[in-house]
Amino acid sequence: MNQLWVRLSLAFTAVTLISFSAIMLIILLAVRTVTPQPLRTLLQNPGSLPDQLADFYETEQSWDHVELIFWGAESLFLPGVTGRIEFTLIDLDGQLIYATNPEPSPQFRNPVSIEINGVTQAYLTFWRDEETIFLTGQIESLLLLVAFVGTVIGVLFGILMSRTLTAPLDHLVAAARAIGARDLSRRVKINGTGEVLALADAFNEMAAELEQNEKLRRNLVADIAHELRTPLTGMQGNLYAILDDTYPLTKAEVAGIYEQTRLLSRLVNDLHELSQAEARQLPLVLHPTDLGPSLREWAAAFMPQAESRAITLALDIPVALPLVCVDSQRLQQVIANLLGNALKHTPADGVVTLAACAADGGVAVSVTDTGRGIPPEHLPHIFERFYRVDAARSRSTGGAGLGLAIARAIVTAHDGRISAVSSGIPGEGTIFRLWLPPATHDPAD
Repeated sequence: MNQLWVRLSLAFTAVTLISFSAIMLIILLAVRTVTPQPLRTLLQNPGSLPDQLADFYETEQSWDHVELIFWGAESLFLPGVTGRIEFTLIDLDGQLIYATNPEPSPQFRNPVSIEINGVTQAYLTFWRDEETIFLTGQIESLLLLVAFVGTVIGVLFGILMSRTLTAPLDHLVAAARAIGARDLSRRVKINGTGEVLALADAFNEMAAELEQNEKLRRNLVADIAHELRTPLTGMQGNLYAILDDTYPLTKAEVAGIYEQTRLLSRLVNDLHELSQAEARQLPLVLHPTDLGPSLREWAAAFMPQAESRAITLALDIPVALPLVCVDSQRLQQVIANLLGNALKHTPADGVVTLAACAADGGVAVSVTDTGRGIPPEHLPHIFERFYRVDAARSRSTGGAGLGLAIARAIVTAHDGRISAVSSGIPGEGTIFRLWLPPATHDPAD
């Protein structure tokens, strides 16, 4: 009873019954309005034909010209009567005085006395064709049959439509239970009404998102385990060797173990910082800032590294830029990551350019290099955590793969945006662009 298709079926049934009942009632009332009433009942009504005949005889004292009364009988005294009607007027001796039919039936039927002051003066007989009454009965029976058949068909159609309308919901329920049972590949067929189509489409999008998130979660767990395993394995091996007296307990060995703990600490801190930024809970100390001087200062820290690699670090920063509301320490982390990656992947005699300009009311910053570039198929994923374009690179050459993910999270926390463009052709390099909103916009909103 609580199932939707049952309730819809009952609703369809109720609507069908009410509709047919109303239609049948109206039709039956219309039919019976024109159905002949019992003629004897009509003849006994006050002012009917017998009363008119009695008044006529009492006035005229004869039956001469009585046909005038009969000529208007149907229209004046018998409204609503249909079908063929015959009247005859006979005297007390049975002699014919008047007949509506020139050849009346030899047997008079249904006599009604014409009385004056209690004395019978004549008899009025009548006869009516009962074909109309019989036809009316047939019409009523046919209408009842049509109503019954129509009701049955309406109920069956209602049940069919209810099942058809609710079938997609049943599929959604089954798919939702499958998703709950961790079958994230389950999808529902998109069909039905517009509302059901929208619901099915939203469900499939949700399932796809859950499947993607589950895949990312598994990859994240696997990547974290891999990243933690390497330094832990090194530490465990060194400590075991020291305990086994294979290596002497020297400052050099302790320094190596300490370096492994620093890698672990940096990885854990990066993960914590990334999770805070993605949850928009990263603490930011925001101040209206002209990025020009800050960008020059941050770039200056990379000049020695660029010179040691014979790379030109160029700046294209105007004297004044629109104020932006930023956390300078966090933004320096982003620029440092982009410049460090650019220098790392640019060969000798290459050029790395740090540029800034006013754009869309805020400030656009770009880091361009002339390195080997990023293959286009990797561009959609480079801001994902632990993602490396070259999976064979080790931590020492490629890092943990969290730098760009953290950079995107920090920029997003400032209500900005970051992107990368590259053709993947060596020598054309990569362009990283980030945009920050003007200082009039409060990122904390």
